[in-house]
Amino acid sequence: MFSFERLDVYQKARELVKDVYQLQKQFPVEERYELGNQIRRSIVSVSSNIAEGSGRDSYKEKIHFLEIAFGSLMESFSQLQNAQDLEYIDEEDVEKLRPQFENIAKMLSGLKSSFEKKL
Repeated sequence: MFSFERLDVYQKARELVKDVYQLQKQFPVEERYELGNQIRRSIVSVSSNIAEGSGRDSYKEKIHFLEIAFGSLMESFSQLQNAQDLEYIDEEDVEKLRPQFENIAKMLSGLKSSFEKKL
């Protein structure tokens, strides 16, 4: 098992990937390859950057990848709100996922803070 696989934030990010993929299936077919594709790429980027950062030697690099993961998380949520504005999904659908986004954001911030203390 790789070290990142033991991280709660990584496990939560993987769960969110599945939930976002399920939600974007409601998009019109033509948007699954446009906005849907962008959402899929950004949400997968969260767990990918957590994993990539864990493989880096310096805490500075680890922090950098956590910052990228955080940015991808925010991008994903924004894109879901755009999908809501375009009436591809309901506000209720987005709000059901909000706690997961908020929890992962807090976990990323906490992990980043713990690494910053080691600099």
